[in-house]
Amino acid sequence: MRVLIVPFPFKTHLFNLIPLAWSLQTAGHEVRVAGWPDLLDDVTGAGLTGISVGPGETAEVRKERDRRDQRKKAAAPAAGGAGQGPQQGGGLDPLFDVRPDRDRLSWEQATRVFESLVLPQARRSNDSMMEDVVGFALEWKPDLVLWGAKAFAGAVAAAAVGAAHARVLYSVDVYSRMREDFLHAQERQPPEDRADGLRDWLSGWAGKYGVPFSEDLVNGQFTIDPLPGDFRPDHRPTTLPMQFVPYNGPTVVPRWLAEPPRAPRVLMTFGDAVNDGPVRQLLPVEKIQEILDSVGDLEMELVLTLPRESQEKLRRVPDNTRLVESVPLADVLPTCTAMVHHGGTWSFGCALRYGVPQLLVSRAFDVPLKLQCLERSGAGIAMKPAEVDGPGVRAAIVRLIEDEALRASARRLRLEVLTMPAPNELARTLAQLVDAHRAGAASAR
Repeated sequence: MRVLIVPFPFKTHLFNLIPLAWSLQTAGHEVRVAGWPDLLDDVTGAGLTGISVGPGETAEVRKERDRRDQRKKAAAPAAGGAGQGPQQGGGLDPLFDVRPDRDRLSWEQATRVFESLVLPQARRSNDSMMEDVVGFALEWKPDLVLWGAKAFAGAVAAAAVGAAHARVLYSVDVYSRMREDFLHAQERQPPEDRADGLRDWLSGWAGKYGVPFSEDLVNGQFTIDPLPGDFRPDHRPTTLPMQFVPYNGPTVVPRWLAEPPRAPRVLMTFGDAVNDGPVRQLLPVEKIQEILDSVGDLEMELVLTLPRESQEKLRRVPDNTRLVESVPLADVLPTCTAMVHHGGTWSFGCALRYGVPQLLVSRAFDVPLKLQCLERSGAGIAMKPAEVDGPGVRAAIVRLIEDEALRASARRLRLEVLTMPAPNELARTLAQLVDAHRAGAASAR
């Protein structure tokens, strides 16, 4: 079969799809990856065939625009009470509530989330590549389209050619639960007050290609989820679990990793190892220096990833600390006792796969939901960047190393990850689903 893969146009999202792309390709299927021009070197570097879509704009330009928008939103008065962070008015923001009996978002909350968060980001990354993606699909006629979460151009392209399609997650599935809350609240609104900006936007694009709107354009016919059950707040029959398999990109394993650690090894990283431009550290060098000063006497080997220019600004480096610019996570984490990181997709998934208790220090949008699931699983803890200080991080690292309950929960999650279908197994399942989709389409004619 022919498989078109449409990642959200950032390198980390592309890397999330590469193990499954290779499983499909080695199973004998034809695979094409539709990427913005600045992603194509990474596509071809992974041995895959790329299709250029979208503008020549770089990921760093897109990120900077997103940061400007976030600053504007942060400065604007809050309205509706959802989507601003894990805490609102002393209680948990309902957007990040993972309890089965949680309260749904209100109409005001759900509308604000979609209008100020989901829709603007979706339009920025999809409008400029939509015609290219659909145009290639109409020409090549894929049987299956796999699209990264938020890469809605893939869903429209699949609908335009009648292909089966699945959304591939990179984090906890906050978008489906937000959409369900939105539709639930919308039903309770007067008919004249049921605005749905996401539907209107997708309907416009789908209608251009003669396709009616359906909720499949929002959530896919199926959802491929690489996280274990503790990280799925809502269980759905259309979810296809897939084992998280790391792809580091081209890398060389450092020689020092060949020697076993002399003490518990702790990896600390506050910037993307797989980045889309200049590494932006979550914490300033002064704060990292404070942490190093606080943990310098601990019986451990701290591996700290820092860009060279940040390393040069440190005044003191303890004897128990190894500074590196980057390190392949899939090689270092099996040797680690604990991990302190910024909550990125790759670091989070690798920590789960290798059974490493983790401390999350992040302000990313999806991290509060990750944190709630992580704490529910008992395999990690978290701190807000504003709360980070040397003594606090020291206490957290000691707990990660010594708390046997945390370590046991991390090992349990590792076993659960390893029992999930590997990409090779999922590739066979997807082929069966495509056959069923073809049969269903033929019987409908």
